[in-house]
Amino acid sequence: MHELRMELHSTDRAVKVDAVKKVIASMTVGKDVSMLFTDVLNCVQTGNIELKKLVYLYLINYSKTQPELTLLAVNTFVKDASDSNPLIRALAVRTMGCIRVDRITEYLCDPLSRALRDEDPYVRKTAAVCVAKLYDIAPDLVEERGFIEILHDLISDSNPSVVANGVAALSEIAESSGKDVMRITASVLQKLLAALNECTEWGQVFILDSLAKYTPADGREAEGIIERVTPRLQHANSAVVMSAVKVILSYMELMGSQNSDAIRALTRKLAPPLVTLLNSEPEIQYVALRNINLIVQKRPNILENEIKVFFCKYNDPIYVKMEKLEIIIKLVSEKNIDQVLLELKEYATEVDVDFVRKAVSAIGRCAVKLERAAERCIAVLLELIQTKVNYVVQEAVIVIKDVFRRYPNRYESIIATLCDNLDTLDEPLAKASMIWIIGEYAERIDNADELLETFLETFEEEDPAVQLQLLTATVKCFLKNPEDTQDMVQRVLDMATEESDNPDLRDRGFIYWRLLSTDPDAAKIVVLGDKPVIEDDTFKLEPALLNILIGQIATLSSIYHKPPDSFVVRRRAGLPTEEDDEEDDDDDDEYDEEVRDSSAGGVDLLDMGGMSVNDHKQFTPTAPMTRVAGPEKAGGIEVFSGFVQEGGKIFMELEFSNVSAGQDISTFAIQLNKNAFGLSPANQQVIFQPPVSPGSSGTTRVEMVMNPAMQVPTPNGQNVNPQIQVAIKNMHNNGVFYFAVNLNFECLFSADGEMEKTAFIEAWKSIDDRHELYATVSDLPADSTSIEDVQQKFAAYNIFFIARRPVPNAEGQEVVYFSMKSVHGMTFFAELTFKRGVNAAKVCLKTEATSYGGLAKSALESLLRSD
Repeated sequence: MHELRMELHSTDRAVKVDAVKKVIASMTVGKDVSMLFTDVLNCVQTGNIELKKLVYLYLINYSKTQPELTLLAVNTFVKDASDSNPLIRALAVRTMGCIRVDRITEYLCDPLSRALRDEDPYVRKTAAVCVAKLYDIAPDLVEERGFIEILHDLISDSNPSVVANGVAALSEIAESSGKDVMRITASVLQKLLAALNECTEWGQVFILDSLAKYTPADGREAEGIIERVTPRLQHANSAVVMSAVKVILSYMELMGSQNSDAIRALTRKLAPPLVTLLNSEPEIQYVALRNINLIVQKRPNILENEIKVFFCKYNDPIYVKMEKLEIIIKLVSEKNIDQVLLELKEYATEVDVDFVRKAVSAIGRCAVKLERAAERCIAVLLELIQTKVNYVVQEAVIVIKDVFRRYPNRYESIIATLCDNLDTLDEPLAKASMIWIIGEYAERIDNADELLETFLETFEEEDPAVQLQLLTATVKCFLKNPEDTQDMVQRVLDMATEESDNPDLRDRGFIYWRLLSTDPDAAKIVVLGDKPVIEDDTFKLEPALLNILIGQIATLSSIYHKPPDSFVVRRRAGLPTEEDDEEDDDDDDEYDEEVRDSSAGGVDLLDMGGMSVNDHKQFTPTAPMTRVAGPEKAGGIEVFSGFVQEGGKIFMELEFSNVSAGQDISTFAIQLNKNAFGLSPANQQVIFQPPVSPGSSGTTRVEMVMNPAMQVPTPNGQNVNPQIQVAIKNMHNNGVFYFAVNLNFECLFSADGEMEKTAFIEAWKSIDDRHELYATVSDLPADSTSIEDVQQKFAAYNIFFIARRPVPNAEGQEVVYFSMKSVHGMTFFAELTFKRGVNAAKVCLKTEATSYGGLAKSALESLLRSD
């Protein structure tokens, strides 16, 4: 470092440039060179543009950790913003925009205002992007200084690159603010279309994306815009092509049915560019295929004659092959089914198991989609079954079940072939499908009961889906042939109701038992009744969602097939981004030292600046109530329920609203099913005092106790089910209703979960990092952004504070540690990261009780979000 410092102060420009390059190289590989900040900063006073760029790069990187020293460079920024060299003027404005320090923004405004009106277009286009960055830091300042109006003026600029950057900045501001700041008028529209022909490819993307959000006044205007956009379909850049496709598809909707000739012409023009995209690299192919998947759902006629281009090549990556298969199924028709079947049959002999399965499944989906071709598809499936390849046979059985459901009483002649291959079935879904076929067509299979017996031998070891199908198939078999299957159905009902821990299986067993014992004729109507014919699910996106996604073509939404709101969390402009936060997962030694210092009196971890704890908001545990049963289900009573711990006891809180019970209600009996927590009521009688009269509501509590006999064991590696199934009996009319309520795990934290700091450190280190769970909780209420208030809130729920410390090299960022222990004796350790000014927190939870870890993490998240 000393040698670098000497070189940075050298009078030789070449030596100085070389020294700064060494500093940047060290910074790039992760070395901390912040101690050279003042030395590098002194190098900024130079006319050498290469050296100035390097110094500015260093400043951008370390400005967050050295904000006070960064202010020393402000004069240089302001001076460079008035330099005679336009490159230096643009560099100064760009750098000031990239330095996210609040105090620099006030110095940025005047140079930025001059740069937006600079005579050089390079400076103007750089300044336009800088306005969007400034809006991210200080939106009010941008609006006060009129920068948004200046951006609107830039759209009329003579330079197309300036226009494109102005559009990009306005689009970015509109995204972050949620306001329509773009405001495309007729005159603005013409300027955008004119700039479209001359600006760079990425500028074209910005302009096209803005046009896609514009709503033309009528079909004629839409047609005129499409005419100007259509040449972009021949562009070499795939992003420009997809953005142009998005504009055209959006506007085709507005052209209406009266322009059918124009729409047909556009349809013919859209096919070649989409086909051309499939000659790109695999990654671009995949993105294009995901977008094409949406396009063919909206307008399948665009590519109806191009199905061959979606046939898989031998060297396609598996993710490309899978997407091509999806599109083949969407484009298959009676015209091309024969060549598609030949292709799919060829795929079924490939070596990639997943691809083969998908190909076999595709044959079945073609049969479901095309009634006239179903027989040909089944013939191909039977040929594949004859290969005796295990996974091919299993996938064929699964899709043939769907074919039977689509076309009842048409192709049952192939059942004998399926029964010959029972021995090859070892996967749950294939077994379940075969059992369904046996049960559904038991009267046509001579030895149906014997076939079911082979599965019943391993009933207890089977997957729940197979057990459910076995139960139903056995009951069907009994209803069709009661003399020979009575012992078998009795045995299956016994196993389902008495030996199984699966509530779904047990409930279905009891229902069948009740039906068979009370009214066999009713059982026949219920169990053997006509089933609805399944529909082709090829076009499975809802029309409303599909329209949203068509408007998002060439974005991540079109790849995920989800609207942006489902995976992007918007944050308010003016707050630091969470990407500024750095994951703090490796400072155990430093943490040990700080905690030990605090325990020795070196640091008061609970120092609140002289304020007492009582100055903060007081928190009382409450039960988060959810509606669990409506009056139509619960005999005229609307039921809300939740769990809370009070005085060391766990209670289920019940709120009953007498909607239409027709009388006062007061006395009930309660029973819980076996659950993952071993909870059962201390007293099965529930009394509302005073009684709940019609039109009013009442609340009561039921004390819960731990009963090991009521606890359902959770298999290793699986998350526990938080659901608790409840039965309530109304003692006034003997009516029984059922509901399920999710347990909020924080009610199970015990008062003895506090730990010594040293014990916490040892426990934290002893847990494998693979048992860590992470979450980011955003949009926190005010009392969850103050660490002191979070401590108070958590303490009310027996979540105990251990220590807090600042994160090194991350200004305003603190980490807080907590411990908790469940009434079952399971311990959980949490690390929460907060940043000043950001209403979000990162949660890291460690525990050896991995099955319950997800519930503990969710409990912390819900408490942070609660007011």
